[in-house]
Amino acid sequence: MTATITAFERSPDGGKGLARDTRVRWALEEVGQPYEVRLVSFSAMKEPAHLALHPFGQIPTYEEGDLGLFETGAIVFHIAERHAGLLPDDANARARAITWMFAALSTMEPPILEFGTAWLFESDKSWSAQRMPLVQDRVRNRLGQFSRRLGDDDWLDGAFSAGDLMMVSVLLRLKASGMLDDYPNLSAYVARGEARPAYKRAFDAQLAVNTAASTADTGRSGSKDGHRRMSVLDP
Repeated sequence: MTATITAFERSPDGGKGLARDTRVRWALEEVGQPYEVRLVSFSAMKEPAHLALHPFGQIPTYEEGDLGLFETGAIVFHIAERHAGLLPDDANARARAITWMFAALSTMEPPILEFGTAWLFESDKSWSAQRMPLVQDRVRNRLGQFSRRLGDDDWLDGAFSAGDLMMVSVLLRLKASGMLDDYPNLSAYVARGEARPAYKRAFDAQLAVNTAASTADTGRSGSKDGHRRMSVLDP
C-alpha cells in the first residue's frame, strides 16, 4: 500500500530541504518505497481535517491504510522498522542506531533551533548582542562533542542508518550559518549525506514543489497564506 505524506504547499525555506517532510521523503527513498504527497497551505494546516492527523497543525503527517502518524522521528522510525535499509539486522547495532535518532532530535537539535530563533527573530532586540554568544556556545559545545565522537568515521556506527539520516538532517540547519566550518569532519559528514542518491531525490522533489509554486505566483501580489521566514527553523 502506497503511503501518503503531507508537505508545505509553499515551503518557508524556498525548497532548501530544511522542511521536515524532506526527512520523511529521504527515508522513503532510502528504502525504495513509493509514496504520494498531499500539499497543504498554512491555512489548511489549521483546519479540522489536518488537525485530525496532526493535532499541532504542522507537517509532515504519514498515512498508510488505517494508520496515521505525525512527528518526523516517529514516522522515520516506523519506515525504518517496516522496511530494510535504515536499521541494522544485529540487535545491538539496531539499538545504537535508534539511540542516535533520539540523540539527533533530543540532544543536538534543541540548541540549534534556539540559535535559529535568536539569529532570525531576535537579532533586533536590545539584549541580542549579549545573548547570542551564549546561544552559539551551546551549539558549539554540542558540535564539539559530536565531532570528537564521529572522528574520521564516515557514519556513526558502520553502515549508514536512520541515525545518520536524522543527524545529517539536523546539522543541515547550520550549513548557512557557517558554524560547521570549524568542524571539517562534520562538514564532510553532512556532505556525504547530501551526496546520497536517495537524499538528492528527496531534495529535488521538495525543490520542484517550491519551484512550481513560485512560478504559479509570478505576477501575483502574494500568496493569501503569506510566507514565514525560515532558514534553520520550521514547524
